Amino acid sequence: MLRAALLMLLIAALPARAEDIVAALSQDRVSISTSFDGSEILIFGAIKRDKPQPIGTEMAIVVTVQGPREDVTVRRKDRRFGIWVNVEAVEVTGAPSFYAVASSIPLRNALSPVSDARWRVTTPTALRGPTMMASVARSNPEAIEAMIRVRSASGAYVTAENSVELRDDTLFSTTIALPSDLTEGDYRTRIFLTRDGEVVDSYSTSIFVQKVGLERLIYTLAHERPLIYGLLSLAIAIAAGWGASAIFRWVRI
Repeated sequence: MLRAALLMLLIAALPARAEDIVAALSQDRVSISTSFDGSEILIFGAIKRDKPQPIGTEMAIVVTVQGPREDVTVRRKDRRFGIWVNVEAVEVTGAPSFYAVASSIPLRNALSPVSDARWRVTTPTALRGPTMMASVARSNPEAIEAMIRVRSASGAYVTAENSVELRDDTLFSTTIALPSDLTEGDYRTRIFLTRDGEVVDSYSTSIFVQKVGLERLIYTLAHERPLIYGLLSLAIAIAAGWGASAIFRWVRI
């Protein structure tokens, strides 16, 4: 009831247009602690209309969540002298650390190739943005395909067709699962309303992910105080080894 009331207030506050997306998130901040094992973000909203919707068109809702970009080294293995070894490495810059796409209908029906290329919605087009990745995709497309395959298997890249629930062509909702090994930063969230494969309206917001508590302390030490981090790691390793040895001697006695 509260979500419905909030949506109605947001709809009333919007300027009149043919069709507008009104959306919200269950949370816009995610805190990573030592017990963090992933999170689920509920994305929900409604379509505001100032006149009846077009008849005879196919409507769809597409949601994307993109994590901070990072540089990735993609290595190719080959069999040499009876063993598998790395024979080639490709540096891919600006790869999203996380990318999820959810849609109310199959993506091939929700987006035309032209709209997909313009808005960079599906995973392959999102990776071929105006960065160094574009040149890598042209010169070594196998590296991009391999990276997508590996990250899809690990859950970092997700495509969930037919996972957006659309009720009465007005209310929509979906859940995006965030893995436990999140990268800190802003996770850009976009929502698209399409008809016959063309984007009618879009909405953008973000989810901020940050380490807290002991995770924040360890991360800060490792990246800003590497000497202190190394000494503490060595001290902990020595203490753990001595403690294990003492327990073992006590058990034997």
